[in-house]
Amino acid sequence: MSLVPFTSFGGPPVEIARSLIGRLLVRRRQGLLLTVRIIETEAYAITDRASHSSLGRTPSREPMFASTGTIYMYWSRGGPSLNVSVGAPGDAVLIKGAVAVSEGPALAAMHALSPLRGGGRRPDHKLLSGQSLLCRALDLRVADWTGQGFGGDLRLMDDGARPAEILQTTRLGIAQGRDEQLPWRFVHREHARSATSNPTTRRGAVQGRDWWVLRPGDAAACPATPPG
Repeated sequence: MSLVPFTSFGGPPVEIARSLIGRLLVRRRQGLLLTVRIIETEAYAITDRASHSSLGRTPSREPMFASTGTIYMYWSRGGPSLNVSVGAPGDAVLIKGAVAVSEGPALAAMHALSPLRGGGRRPDHKLLSGQSLLCRALDLRVADWTGQGFGGDLRLMDDGARPAEILQTTRLGIAQGRDEQLPWRFVHREHARSATSNPTTRRGAVQGRDWWVLRPGDAAACPATPPG
């Protein structure tokens, strides 16, 4: 397993979001290594009306304009969201979903950090389904992490595993008129049931119109570059 610096990724945020699928996040917490595999990402460009950076610079958004690999966190629908600045200032990738690689005490710790309401245990495959559950299971808090970099207690790692197929589709929760049509969400097909929403089973969704299958070497579905 090797450390992956964000500076090793080039190109627009769409390409970086795709490249992150299958990589590992490793969170060191209380003597345990909480290790998860990234299976869902979304890309955001400064020219994209859905991006926070398109609204201009503020103290809370400043991490989006910082050097590549700076963490930008905010509250989304009552929960934290993990984003990373990439490429040009204002561009970012949302790390939206993952699956646990850790077993034993580390897996138990993640379940304890993110139980069901009422104290029940989530199914393992849904433990990190969605940006807020991912942050809760890894104990990533906005006040502690926004503006920080990777390294130390949170690292991006690579164990050499690569998805055979990636699903490309539209992002979730984008308001009408905010570039909601852009297919800038990527999902590890093998783990599609663990994503926030499985694009292949969404009612009325059609392959080639609403979602695409990408294999190694395939070009991304259009439009795959920032508007404007």
